[in-house]
Amino acid sequence: MTPSLVETSMYELAQLFLLPTLALITLLFLYAFWTLGEFAVLAWHRRSGGGRPLLTTFRAARQMSDDELDVRAHTMLESARIASRVTPMLGLVATMIPMGPALKSLSDGNLAQVSQNLTIAFSAVILALIAASITFWVTNVRRRWLAEEMLQIAQLRLENGQ
Repeated sequence: MTPSLVETSMYELAQLFLLPTLALITLLFLYAFWTLGEFAVLAWHRRSGGGRPLLTTFRAARQMSDDELDVRAHTMLESARIASRVTPMLGLVATMIPMGPALKSLSDGNLAQVSQNLTIAFSAVILALIAASITFWVTNVRRRWLAEEMLQIAQLRLENGQ
């Protein structure tokens, strides 16, 4: 049975997304380590009493409402949070795209091509999961830190009668 035009078109279209997907996974992998570095620097500053960006923002503009501070906190976490959710999906895409050519190569008896496609698929998903794990962990710890800062701000407001 020969594939229809729709099936062939879908296959070809899917293949076009492999390189962009691999490029995005690479960028997100690098971003995860950038985020980890920022996190380490922030943790170092927190140990010495600094590294509290929300508290610093509040001290510079005491008229900010809790909602404004909450939006600021969400903005600080947004990129890493999105990366932690998008990266595994891209890993799945980068796993599935080479599976078509791998299965075709298997049916043709070309085991070297099967191996090459599976190597791409599994390498991409491994890097994507590592990146997602790093950004997920960093995001969750930073979320707790920002929640602690919100409590400190509430305490400052009580002390100052605001």
